Amino acid sequence: MGKRIILASGSPRRSELLTQIGIPFEVITSQQEEIYKSCNPCEIVQELAQMKARHVARGLRVKEKEGKKTAGQENQLVEDLIVIGADTIVVLEGEILEKPLDAEEAFSMISKLQGRLHQVYTGVALIRYDTQGKEQLNLFTEETKVYVHPMSDQEIREYIAQGECFDKAGGYGIQGKFAAFIERIEGDYYNVMGLPLSRVYQELKRW
Repeated sequence: MGKRIILASGSPRRSELLTQIGIPFEVITSQQEEIYKSCNPCEIVQELAQMKARHVARGLRVKEKEGKKTAGQENQLVEDLIVIGADTIVVLEGEILEKPLDAEEAFSMISKLQGRLHQVYTGVALIRYDTQGKEQLNLFTEETKVYVHPMSDQEIREYIAQGECFDKAGGYGIQGKFAAFIERIEGDYYNVMGLPLSRVYQELKRW
């Protein structure tokens, strides 16, 4: 790519995906509080993704400028970089299912998802600062439809007992043991994991 790329996410899955396609990047996790104003799922994930990317990008640029001033290089331009922010939500008939706080909430979520169709939305914000400090923003959302097989209460409890559900929106990971209950998907598989990989690569390649 020829540019410094920052992933504004602490998600190990997003890091694994970028590594999988050979993109060199650094991870700087956004500490920005995630509060959104939008109501539409596509707009919510874009708003949150942009919030994460911008928070990291601004903090990084401030540090770079301060470092160059300390070194007596005030007139040098900040480094050319791209920051990637992403956010994923699971939506069932208009209800947003976030990460479950405990086993009881996870059971409730998966009980709603079993035997039904739901959508997974991932919003991506790409922020680029060129060598003159000018900002460019690219926002997009990917949607994937996920169909889940009917599950018994025992199957749900056994899945929750595996422990992989608690750090994932909707209480499940498509790449884990929950794969046994995925009937089919329509759309990008990697989008359900948290990053529409091909779309991200193609957008980065344009830059």
